[in-house]
Amino acid sequence: MTTELIRTSQSWDGVELPDYLVGKPEIVGIKYEIPAGKELGWHDHPVINFGIMVEGELTIVSIDGKEKTVREGEAVVEMVGTIHHGENRGTKPVVLYMFYLSQEGLPLSVQHPEIPLE
Repeated sequence: MTTELIRTSQSWDGVELPDYLVGKPEIVGIKYEIPAGKELGWHDHPVINFGIMVEGELTIVSIDGKEKTVREGEAVVEMVGTIHHGENRGTKPVVLYMFYLSQEGLPLSVQHPEIPLE
């Protein structure tokens, strides 16, 4: 049995994904664990990425105030080149698997510590 979790050419906010990078690809998979009540700093992604929420729920907030809450079992395609952050507003930890379609030497995300969360 197979279950397709997501098929799209847009990020969660409805923006079309950019064309693939030119050159040799590098696929990166990361398991993130985010404690209850934790807010991640502002950042953006220079590469296409998507994830599967394994446990908990995470609210993604874009710099312009758009929000998307990703719940257990859901897939999400992240924003590319748009500043955003994540918030675990729940009472249990988040476990999230993210997959990046990148190239060797490129950062998966770029932090923006000069932007305060509040």
